Amino acid sequence: MSQVHAMSDEQVSGELKKMTAFIRQEALEKANEIQFKADEEFAIEKSKLVRQETASIDSAYEKKFKQASMSQQITRSTVANKTRLRILNERQVLLNSLFKTAEEKLKDVGSNKAKYQAMLKNLILEGAYALNEDKLQVRARKADYDLVKKAIEEAQKEYKSSVGKDVQLSIDEKDPLPEGSAGGVALSGTGGKIALNNTFEERLKLLEDEALPSIRVTLFGDNQNRKFHD
Repeated sequence: MSQVHAMSDEQVSGELKKMTAFIRQEALEKANEIQFKADEEFAIEKSKLVRQETASIDSAYEKKFKQASMSQQITRSTVANKTRLRILNERQVLLNSLFKTAEEKLKDVGSNKAKYQAMLKNLILEGAYALNEDKLQVRARKADYDLVKKAIEEAQKEYKSSVGKDVQLSIDEKDPLPEGSAGGVALSGTGGKIALNNTFEERLKLLEDEALPSIRVTLFGDNQNRKFHD
């Protein structure tokens, strides 16, 4: 039968030290493991939070950038439209002034009697060709009656020579053109049912409508935004 020997105090103390050292080592290893996992989880969570905040900042920046860009575009468009409208308005003012000046100059056309009579003849003849009536009445200013009578005689001769038939032209003294008119004539036939206005004011209006596009090009150049041209 084996005998169990009692350990001495030194042996007991030594064993306790070994056990204490082992427990301490286990505790340190466990603590290191916990610390490592904690650091790893902290790093993961930190990275996640950083990515979330970065994404949030990027999103906010992109939103503000889009808003600023949109605001800039609206401002630029508003300024461009105002500028364009101001330019168009100034151009229209210039064109109106141009035709107003032309209208004022029309009053001086009758100062040269010979040229004015020739113009009256051509205006009467143009009306006769257009209306193609046997009898026509001519409206004119009272001050122009003498010149109109001579113009009528010349127009009747030229009409017959060109068309091969007579046209009877007479001054409508019951309904003269206003004395404030720039001049010219107005013709009517078939009892006044058909008429042609060949006064200088009316011809200027026609010129304004027909020649305005070419005048714009002459003064301001081609419109680069225009897609179609007549």
